[in-house]
Amino acid sequence: MSLEPWDELRTALQVARAGTVSGAAQRLGVHHATVIRHIDGLEDRLGVKLFQRHAKGYALTEAGRMLTDGAAEAEARFDKLAARLDMLQSGIEGDLCVTTVPELCDIVLPVLSQLRADNPQLVPCLRVEERLARLEYGEAHLALRAGARPTEPDNVVQPLGALPVALFAAPAYLERRGMPRTEADLADHDVVTVEPGHARAPFDRWMEQHARHVGLHSNDRTTLLAAMRAGLGLGFAPASLQSDALVQVMPPRPDWSAELWLVTHVDLHRSPKVQAATTALKARFAALADESL
Repeated sequence: MSLEPWDELRTALQVARAGTVSGAAQRLGVHHATVIRHIDGLEDRLGVKLFQRHAKGYALTEAGRMLTDGAAEAEARFDKLAARLDMLQSGIEGDLCVTTVPELCDIVLPVLSQLRADNPQLVPCLRVEERLARLEYGEAHLALRAGARPTEPDNVVQPLGALPVALFAAPAYLERRGMPRTEADLADHDVVTVEPGHARAPFDRWMEQHARHVGLHSNDRTTLLAAMRAGLGLGFAPASLQSDALVQVMPPRPDWSAELWLVTHVDLHRSPKVQAATTALKARFAALADESL
């Protein structure tokens, strides 16, 4: 037994409500012969009588009442879902998932906080991972990436400029080892950096080429920041970093900067909440670029 044809169920529901074939046909905007064909086909498919035919119209049988009650519930759920889908396309609300690399979290979080304050029905999610989320499979609504331009098909890629990166250290480390004044001074200092062979960002490659003493390797940016705060050595972080636990040792340099990209999927790019998020993020990164001049 199959209940696949929704048109037949909808027709049965309208016949039950109208009580006549002609009334149901008028509500559905179809010929009365179509209504009769749908009812006959549904009864044949189910092997039960749904209506008692009489001179004044159609009356539900017990089986018909059970079926149309279920169809009415399904119709209500479909209507509710349609309304939610319409709001999804017309309002800034519901889930908004942003994925980015750890270095950008401190920049992205204030943007999401302000979006939430301006749109209380919005529920932001910040997913931190090195890989580019598969936007075509709904893993995220938009992604912020650093490095080479993403080339995945069906993605809309917008440049965000370069991320200014500076060299930082903990005050306790500087008290112990002194403040490096020149690039040559770095040869006498410990650094925290990514594991050998994993340097993809320009600043990581620079560190790999110039550092002589490694205080700690890690594959995790959060761990590297924690190591810097713990005084294990000098390390790179976005120049916008605000932290009482770290001091900027050297200002940003062009050869340390990483290109940034805002990525959305073509199917969601024009939805209001994605547009609101992209506009806010672009403004935030533009402001950071102006501050670094």
